[in-house]
Amino acid sequence: MPHLAVERWARSSDFGPDDPIVLTVEGTHGLLIHAVTKAAAERGARAGARLTDARALDPSLVAVPADPQGDAALVQRLARWAGRWSPLVEMDGEDGLRLDVTGVAHLFGDEWDLAADVQTRFAVAGLSTRVAIAPTAAAAWALAHYGHASALVCTKDTGAKLADLPVAALRLPPEANRTLERLGLKTIGLLAGIERRSLARRFREVDNPVDALDRALGRKPEPLTAVPAERPPRAALKLEEPATHPEAPVQALDRLIPDLVRQLQQRHLGVRRLALIGFRVDGSTAIASVATAIPSREPKHLQRLLADKAAALDPGFGFDAFALQADWAEGLASAQESLVGDPSGEQEVARLVDRLSVQLGPEKVRRPQPLESHLPERASGWANAVSSLRGAKATKQSSGGDLDCFPRIKSGVAMTGARPQRLLDRPEAIAVVYATPEGVPRRFVWRRAVHDIARVEGPERIAPEWWRQPSTARLRDYYRVEDQAGRRYWIYREGLIGDGRGGLPEWYMHGLFG
Repeated sequence: MPHLAVERWARSSDFGPDDPIVLTVEGTHGLLIHAVTKAAAERGARAGARLTDARALDPSLVAVPADPQGDAALVQRLARWAGRWSPLVEMDGEDGLRLDVTGVAHLFGDEWDLAADVQTRFAVAGLSTRVAIAPTAAAAWALAHYGHASALVCTKDTGAKLADLPVAALRLPPEANRTLERLGLKTIGLLAGIERRSLARRFREVDNPVDALDRALGRKPEPLTAVPAERPPRAALKLEEPATHPEAPVQALDRLIPDLVRQLQQRHLGVRRLALIGFRVDGSTAIASVATAIPSREPKHLQRLLADKAAALDPGFGFDAFALQADWAEGLASAQESLVGDPSGEQEVARLVDRLSVQLGPEKVRRPQPLESHLPERASGWANAVSSLRGAKATKQSSGGDLDCFPRIKSGVAMTGARPQRLLDRPEAIAVVYATPEGVPRRFVWRRAVHDIARVEGPERIAPEWWRQPSTARLRDYYRVEDQAGRRYWIYREGLIGDGRGGLPEWYMHGLFG
């Protein structure tokens, strides 16, 4: 990520894109330039130079303090996020990541598709990247930093790919690079042609270009060190004497929950799945766990959810320790809910869902979920209420943010585009009388009652799902009708005369308005 510092700074900057900005850090003899914008680079500013020297070339340069610690924290978060491409990710300096993608590329198509996916997803995050895939970590680093393209893939003949790169691509100390350049060995190809013993005698062990060349060509191993996984928030309690009373786990919650909530607040997280673990003296454990519909770190709510399950834990020969762990946590920023302190409606619903799930079981508390189908009876289904927050958000978005997802139709108002509030589980056959074979319906009989149609809108044509249904499936023409009494219905005709997929069309009742 060659422009990480500048791109991260630009997110919260008020400067224009054409302003010559340099990010600076404290050096031994004054400020040093840490990173430069494109406009500043065009005026001669370079990373690593002294600010006074750069201003001698262009006094209009604007110096802004850099934030190396913030940049490093961002790289660490990106390293965890990069686990989507590899199980082994290593932070590489201040602005890079190294991933072991052995046996991974086929999941994305090939190596080129993998490199393109990395670049695309970082671009969406507002970060430009240079990506290289090679048989060794050192070769990939060299190609990413000194290659002639922003994306390179080298799977064969690594030496030929590296031959034209400068010796600085071997990641040697500056003194070793200067020595090699004075000797006329300015590229890796020239260096590889020199006798190894003569090179080894001229350099110290830590500066030996032979070792660096062997690592790049795979002659010496260079294992990666993965970024340590962030441990989930956890609070622990050790007892001086084993506790056999059934109320011991509940009393332990009173001391564990405040500690866990403090950790969650510090890390801006909320619990989605919480587990109380009781450690018995015989080495066995007892676990009580609950899940929440939305992230939460409210002590009283968590205590209420876990109290009954904690009281049901069997102490056996006694508990000598307890641990409260957030097995699943999500980001939860601090926010003021309202001026009077009342919880929001979303939180109240989520707490109700949590309590019902604990009492009845999570499989018995369900919510509607949109499905990928344009057929009305297949466009929605049911999912566990606490299984996934994404599904709940998707349901809300698909319904316009309201439980009454189909607008009510008032008398005398056009019904265009409306869908019924009630959809029958199965369409029911009706008898329809109409003026012409392709005309609008005029009268129908449903459940032994005759309905004279006063108003009608349609048709809305819905084709069958040819990839799921047989070739004999017929299309539907939906009509919104209103009878003389003002009742509104959603009916459809299945098939057309002469469509070659059956006899005469059939009519069905599918939904009710109001």
